[in-house]
Amino acid sequence: MRVVFDTNIYVSALAIPGGKAEEAYLEAIRGAFELFTSVAILTETAGVLQRKFDWEEERVRDAIQVIGKTATVLRLRPTLHLLQDEPDNRILECAVAARANHIISGDRHLLALRQHEDTTILSLAAFLTELKP
Repeated sequence: MRVVFDTNIYVSALAIPGGKAEEAYLEAIRGAFELFTSVAILTETAGVLQRKFDWEEERVRDAIQVIGKTATVLRLRPTLHLLQDEPDNRILECAVAARANHIISGDRHLLALRQHEDTTILSLAAFLTELKP
């Protein structure tokens, strides 16, 4: 299974230990699915961790490097302008390029789409339910 996490999943996994997002991220580390991300997603994640959680630059850099070791990082050109929020479009682009089965997100605009091309957009809770045998 090929999966793309939205920025909010990475931020929650890193900044809120013990939560459902961390559980999903740990499943990626264990190899339960193939995780894909992009430079744009990692850049947004870094910015959120610095601005909203006051993480120091070195801590952010370390976190992004760890994600880069777990996920396949794609370098993409912005081409999609389907949604008003440009970072949401970067998530969709990554999913298309990765041929992802799922996007995992807490973003209501993405969740409202439910599907983009061949990719299903799931909430974190729905994804974790799907992962369990």
